Amino acid sequence: MSTRLPAAALLLALAPAAAADRPAAPDLGALIECRGSYEAFMQLAPVQADPLAAVALGWRPQAQANPFMLEYRLNTPVEVFGHRTDHIALAGDAILAVLDLGDPRVLARELRLETGIDTPQKALFGLEVRAEEVAAEDGGWIESAVINVSNVDSHPGKTLAGCSYSRDPLEPGEPAPATGASPGVALPR
Repeated sequence: MSTRLPAAALLLALAPAAAADRPAAPDLGALIECRGSYEAFMQLAPVQADPLAAVALGWRPQAQANPFMLEYRLNTPVEVFGHRTDHIALAGDAILAVLDLGDPRVLARELRLETGIDTPQKALFGLEVRAEEVAAEDGGWIESAVINVSNVDSHPGKTLAGCSYSRDPLEPGEPAPATGASPGVALPR
C-alpha cells in the first residue's frame, strides 16, 4: 500500500481551504475607472502594507521609481479607458494605470476632464465623477471618486490614469451633494 495516496487525498482536501484564505482579486478595471466603491478600494490596504499580499493576487512588486507610488506588474493585463496595460500603481488614495501614452492631454480630452495644471513639463487633469452622501448615526460622510490623468517626471513617456477615492465626514448642516456622474462625463463601460 502506498503512503502517497493519503498525502494526495490530504492535499485535495486542503486545496479549497487554501483557496479560501487567498484574498479575492479586486476588479482593477472598475477601480481604476472610478466605477468601484470606496470599500472596494480600501480592500487594497493590505496590498499597500504587505508585498506578499500583492503576490497572492498575482501582482509583481516593482522597484520604486517614485517615492510616492507603489508599482506592480500584473500577470493578467487590464483594459482601462480603452488602453491595455500590465503596469499599475497605488499612490495614497489613488489606484492608477501606467499607460504607454506620451501625452496625457489626449486621454484627458477623450474623458472630458478639467485642467488642473497644463505646462510643457507637467500636465494634470481630473474630474469628480461621483459624490454620494452616506447617512450614519454620527452624521455620515461623503464618498467621492475623482478620475485623474497626469504625467510624472519619474515615468517619462508614460501617462498615469486612474481614480482617487475619498470619504470625508459631513459637517453639521452641510447640504447633501448631487449624486451620480458629473454632466458631460463619458465614463467608460
